[in-house]
Amino acid sequence: MSDRWVIHLPITAPDLLRARIFAAAARVLVRLSARVEPGGVTVSAEDQQGVRHWVFCDRPLPGGARCALPTDHLAPCARRPRQP
Repeated sequence: MSDRWVIHLPITAPDLLRARIFAAAARVLVRLSARVEPGGVTVSAEDQQGVRHWVFCDRPLPGGARCALPTDHLAPCARRPRQP
């Protein structure tokens, strides 16, 4: 039996932008468990679930961290989202 389980949690949103915003909540879960992998979060249209859109950049950074910025960011990669 596996010692890891994957949670598939369908959440619907009216458009791609809001789907990405809702999916960003995965970053909050990182505080609860080190096994959460928010960099792997994707969203898709309900009727095209095979066409996925990445939510986070997730590029590797020095020291083993991953970029936490949105996938289409223009600023340099960073470990944490920039505060407004």
